[in-house]
Amino acid sequence: MGFGSYDESEQDDGEQEIDTESTVTVENADAEGSLEFESRESTEELVDRLQEMKD
Repeated sequence: MGFGSYDESEQDDGEQEIDTESTVTVENADAEGSLEFESRESTEELVDRLQEMKD
């Protein structure tokens, strides 16, 4: 009982084409922008809470 003949033309050579124009390189990416948020607590209260967490 056999599994059929081995046909090299049906086998994948393991190489894939990579589209380098649409590839993103994370290591060289620069992030620009800003982040803002509103808090009901004052800066002093937030610093106090941070200090409590550190202790």
